[in-house]
Amino acid sequence: MTVIAPSRLIIADDHPLFRGALRQAVSSVLPTTTVDEAGTFEDLTKLLEQDSDVDLILLDLSMPGISGFSGLIYLRAQYPAIPVVIVSASDDVGTIRQSLDFGASGFIPKRFGVDTLRDAIVRVMDGDVWVPPDVDMSAAADPEMSKLRDRLVTLTPQQVRVLMMLSQGLLNKQIAYELGVSEATIKAHVSAILQKLGVESRTQAVIAAAKIAGGQWRQGEQTPQ
Repeated sequence: MTVIAPSRLIIADDHPLFRGALRQAVSSVLPTTTVDEAGTFEDLTKLLEQDSDVDLILLDLSMPGISGFSGLIYLRAQYPAIPVVIVSASDDVGTIRQSLDFGASGFIPKRFGVDTLRDAIVRVMDGDVWVPPDVDMSAAADPEMSKLRDRLVTLTPQQVRVLMMLSQGLLNKQIAYELGVSEATIKAHVSAILQKLGVESRTQAVIAAAKIAGGQWRQGEQTPQ
């Protein structure tokens, strides 16, 4: 198998020891590849804003700044040309299916060892979509979840970020401050989010986001109007 080695790869995971294991797996099969690390989603976005010439991102589903599929949805919207492989401890068939539906190029459970990590990375870089061989992907998808998923992927990158912050319980003025825009802009984004998700309130939007993430997209303690 001929593998086109990526020039740059980013490992995004909040556990330093696991990032080290991934780096070891990558370096053993792609010794000329530059590997950057991000311990939070903010660190990852900063790396991409500085230089988006990246050939592959290995992304944990749950790390500071994201929960569930929010990070994957944002990356596929903002950087559609960069392949993203999910590396997660949550490896049930529903999570794997939704990861692929949201645009992931593969899914590697953290329970696997370095040898499997190496094989999966080689397969992905060769253009294949890698999923665990012991997972049955033939089960029918839930129509309601598919409909919600289709609505979520219509959000713009900025709208995804706003929904992520809504899910953390932030107020409009707090979101505006974090994103460096006016509160009126955030209100416009919230209105667009409600329309695209087919819901009537912020609370319903957060519930819809949490539902599609299978409970992994953390719902904030407060979702004020």
